[in-house]
Amino acid sequence: MTAEWAASGLQINGIAPGYIHTEMTQNLVDDPDFNSWILGRTPAHRWGTVADLAGPAVWLASEASNFVNGQTIFVDGGMTVVV
Repeated sequence: MTAEWAASGLQINGIAPGYIHTEMTQNLVDDPDFNSWILGRTPAHRWGTVADLAGPAVWLASEASNFVNGQTIFVDGGMTVVV
């Protein structure tokens, strides 16, 4: 899509969230073994929050990212770099 639509002024990017603490993931947070695995595996040593996704989303929607195209922004506390 990026290659086809960039010339038309469209930017195609994505946000790839890691483990985000929400109502839907509360059971995973409450599971001591799984929670310990997340905290130990994530360089930030914490779960992400919905607020952690806001900055990259606002940046991608702003003129500050006008020349960013075809990128995936990982918002995962560094987890992908240690996988």
